[in-house]
Amino acid sequence: MLALLGFVAVSVAQVTNIILARDNAGAVPPFSIAFFRWSIVAVGLAPFVWRELSARRQVLLSRGWFVVLAGFCGMFVCGGPVYIAGVSTTAINIALIFALSPIVVLVVSGLAGLERIGRFQLLGIALALGGALLIILRGAQASIMSGDTATGDVLVVVAMLGWSAYTLLQSRAAAALSFIARVCVFAAVGSLFSLPFAVYEAMTMPASVFSLHALGLYLFAGLVPGVLAYAGFAYLGGRFGSVRTSLVLYIGPVASALLSWVWLREGPNAVQIFGGALILGGVWFSLRR
Repeated sequence: MLALLGFVAVSVAQVTNIILARDNAGAVPPFSIAFFRWSIVAVGLAPFVWRELSARRQVLLSRGWFVVLAGFCGMFVCGGPVYIAGVSTTAINIALIFALSPIVVLVVSGLAGLERIGRFQLLGIALALGGALLIILRGAQASIMSGDTATGDVLVVVAMLGWSAYTLLQSRAAAALSFIARVCVFAAVGSLFSLPFAVYEAMTMPASVFSLHALGLYLFAGLVPGVLAYAGFAYLGGRFGSVRTSLVLYIGPVASALLSWVWLREGPNAVQIFGGALILGGVWFSLRR
């Protein structure tokens, strides 16, 4: 029971970032949130991994470009763009599109010869991509009908592809480091990439960047979907193994839908339910081994 509660708690902590993006809807500038979030994650995890990072600094330096690329893809591309997307797309759409990430990783691994793709996996890929296409096209149609030129779903797709690249790179960039140590380093890289944009936002929108509301947002983003989510995921991985811990992927869209309904009053529509079923079914077929 405690293990199940742990899986649910970690998944809920992860998806609160999506709820935050939708609830904020541009009130606090996006790259300021991203900069402070990843800075808090890096600073919060540093005391626990400082000795390890010091001992492995030569490894980090030798893999420097891979480390920078992983941090850019995972923490920069999946930072500000998600908060921008929250202005024009729903939290449920964001969660469902991000659920495609394992499919993208599988396809890239298959094309690179790292994984053999069987018929069940091909079926899963087709189902998941069909569900995602349904959701994105329905979102585009709604935007056109409302006269909204924002392309939130497209930004989420870009962020999801960045996260998929991060998933493929993060262990290869610093395989000698623990999961938490890698997150600490990548968070620091992501905050540095976000810094120039955050400085621009601070200069042009100081009242939005420096306020008590913004401070609360930064702390929440850094601590709950940041330090707590990553530390919890690392604990589950160490306790139950990476395969069982990957079950968090299935809980995420459901948790996002429930939180979206309770907190944002945005319940799932028929297209999201059907498309989400296709995506999650496709992910299950693809990863069922």
